[in-house]
Amino acid sequence: MLASLLDFTPAEMAALLLSLKVAFWCTVAICVPGVAVAWLLARKSFVGKSLLNSLVHLPLVLPPVVPGFLLLILLGNQGLIGKWLHQAFGITLAFTWVGAVVASAVMAFPLMVRAVRLAISQVDSGLEAAAQSLGANPLRVFFTVTLPLAVPGILTGLMLAFSRSLGEFGATITFVGNIAGETRTLPLAIFTYTQIPGGDAPAMRLVILSLLLAFGALMLSETLERRAARLLAGNGGHDRY
Repeated sequence: MLASLLDFTPAEMAALLLSLKVAFWCTVAICVPGVAVAWLLARKSFVGKSLLNSLVHLPLVLPPVVPGFLLLILLGNQGLIGKWLHQAFGITLAFTWVGAVVASAVMAFPLMVRAVRLAISQVDSGLEAAAQSLGANPLRVFFTVTLPLAVPGILTGLMLAFSRSLGEFGATITFVGNIAGETRTLPLAIFTYTQIPGGDAPAMRLVILSLLLAFGALMLSETLERRAARLLAGNGGHDRY
């Protein structure tokens, strides 16, 4: 029984590798903008801040197929932006693995922002003010004080985004479809196997694999966060200005 559960077929391995690739590039894509938006929401007051905050977190409360459909309208080959990308640069996002990265990024971005925003909010603003009083410009203050002290939250946000991407289904299937070898990630493969006769065994294998990946990502996030916190505690949280 155990051997059959671990006997992955080439199609199942392809779904696994595609999911890991999509999750990796999704995490890379939202890292910098996620930190930037989180800092903006945590540290600045401006007209439209509430609107920006609502837009960022909208994917968390919408049915996932809604962002997927909106992406199709905007970025499809006949979409408002996608048509121009296709005609001007030959770039196609809909029904490709790159489009799956975009869909995952849209759904994972709010989790990244929430984790990083909380971390930045907990950074003592007095330390930033002290750095500025010693002559550091705002950019240097961010990179030498704010960012290092927010590292645990940033790591948490990245791992949450990675895990969310691994489990993304609704926006992905709506925007890029369920194409074997191209857009069929683990959740889509599980759905496919549940719809065909004799698909229970491969579906169960992929479910177990998904659980292990998600559990491993959360454990890694916890470990990295603790190590970063200990490192910051060890040096007193201070950097040279």
